[in-house]
Amino acid sequence: MEDTDIIDFEIIELFFFAYRDFVSDPDAILEKSGFGRAHHRVVHFVNRNPGMTVADLLETLKITKQSLARVLKQLIDSGYIRQVAGPEDRRQRKLYPTKSGRELALALAEPQSRRIERAFEGASAEVREGVKAFLSGMRDRQKAD
Repeated sequence: MEDTDIIDFEIIELFFFAYRDFVSDPDAILEKSGFGRAHHRVVHFVNRNPGMTVADLLETLKITKQSLARVLKQLIDSGYIRQVAGPEDRRQRKLYPTKSGRELALALAEPQSRRIERAFEGASAEVREGVKAFLSGMRDRQKAD
């Protein structure tokens, strides 16, 4: 397929390679605990939004309860996430990272942060803002809201 006027294969390939490398370091860390990328996403968002509800997490990740249940149970049972009943509605479940959960989230984010900083080396603040705008523009508007 050579219709590069319509499809930018170079950008598509760069995304494949960037994503592969971006997740490779966390994947290696997670593998030691028998965890995967779904665990990474849950730990990341719960750490970034302590007290978020299970419903909030489902909405953020755009996954079903069934998809989340196994992953969340493993993280709770392993001591990375703590689940607390809501103060007004006991059926509501709020999620908090434990100390181990915060440490894991940081361990997973550090190599990714280093990779991002290397990529931005020598770039201006405007370039950084441009990249953030580009990545925001790539999000599916219906799923991002």
